[in-house]
Amino acid sequence: MFGVLTFILALIANAAHSFAAPPDVDLELVLAVDMSGSMDMEEARVQRSGYVETLRHPDFINAVDGGRLGRIAIGYFEWAGLVNEASVLGWQVIDNAADAEAFAAKLAARPLGTRRGTSVSNAILFGTSFIESNAFSGARRILDLSGDGHNNSGPPVAPARAAALERGIVINGLAIIIRPSGSIIPLDQYYAECVIGGPGSFMIPVHEAEDFALAIRQKLILEISGAAPTATARPAAVTPVACLVGDKLNPNFLDPVSPESNR
Repeated sequence: MFGVLTFILALIANAAHSFAAPPDVDLELVLAVDMSGSMDMEEARVQRSGYVETLRHPDFINAVDGGRLGRIAIGYFEWAGLVNEASVLGWQVIDNAADAEAFAAKLAARPLGTRRGTSVSNAILFGTSFIESNAFSGARRILDLSGDGHNNSGPPVAPARAAALERGIVINGLAIIIRPSGSIIPLDQYYAECVIGGPGSFMIPVHEAEDFALAIRQKLILEISGAAPTATARPAAVTPVACLVGDKLNPNFLDPVSPESNR
């Protein structure tokens, strides 16, 4: 497991990305969206709709226009136990409503489906590589990760998170708590203390399916504008819980090599 992690991190370290180049976009933003088996199809549909509606919302475009350069680069992928590479939407510059509509249309046309496992760590590793290997030089770089469960497969979260933060990537979270797992560590606390990180990082919890669209729009607008989170967002704690073992505190944790693992 750690050998795989070391190999992936080596690939990331060798990715071509020049920090010395002047910014050509205000923000490099990756949307990393949970499509694990613990999401039922209605939740998955509502979540997808929330992203599509946000991309089409005037407030989204206004936030982009309000940046110093007035343009961002955005990418998208879905994850479960592994990243679904067929779900990846490659980088697109957005500097007007037509660009946003084009990206929204591509996302809306993607097949919708869930997969086995919940690997927050694999999502972070893939998102880090996705950002590091792009052709842009953003003033800020954010990995925006939604999820409804604790890491239960793949490598530990802490090293993956640390690798992203070392590269100047901020990780924000959308903790989906519509059906709480009953874990010893509540999901919002887990995301706040073990997943998100970097300057200005924040986490927004979603407790009801009907709150998806508003929470997604709020999160993306905060990220694009660089504004401070509202009172509903929970910042990262100064003293984290034991994140390396926190994953296994989830009573639903199953051995990632076990065929019965379906969360």
